[in-house]
Amino acid sequence: MIDRPSPDDKVGYRRPPESTRFLKGQSGNPRGRPRGKRKYLPYETVLGQLVTIREGGTERRVTAAEAFLLFMAKRGLNGDGASARAAMATIEQAKALGLVENDVEQPIISVLLVGPTVNRALESLRMARKLDRYRKTAKMMLEPWVVEMALKRLGNRRLSVGQQKEVARVTRTPEKVRWPRWWGT
Repeated sequence: MIDRPSPDDKVGYRRPPESTRFLKGQSGNPRGRPRGKRKYLPYETVLGQLVTIREGGTERRVTAAEAFLLFMAKRGLNGDGASARAAMATIEQAKALGLVENDVEQPIISVLLVGPTVNRALESLRMARKLDRYRKTAKMMLEPWVVEMALKRLGNRRLSVGQQKEVARVTRTPEKVRWPRWWGT
């Protein structure tokens, strides 16, 4: 007698032979996932590696996390607003966790007369930009990150509507500033 497959025992796409199918109630992976496999991304492994950076012609070894923070801070100082915000947020987070001293004395900056020397200093610190590079008496505009940091330093104090208009007027790109919730009231 010849065993003929019944029409229900077709073998083909998505229909393996019955002899190779898993038995009902039996796991396809009876031993399970091996122990010791990483369950999370290896941030500590990657960010803890030592890398070599070059600063002003000298090389030094730092962790990848420190190199990344230095890179973000440098981009922020070069005028990248998003990088400046990210670097400042990381610093604030480190302060909140107690990793950075909170009792650092806050400098008070007051400018009575702005002369060419102060203009050059503000430009070299990338805190302000001259609107017309070829005129000595050109108007200076504040960078958005400087305005954000100054507003953050105000704490609970608020500016009057007139002061708010003046700050917005002297900001180079006011649309890029993350204004506080109370702004405009």
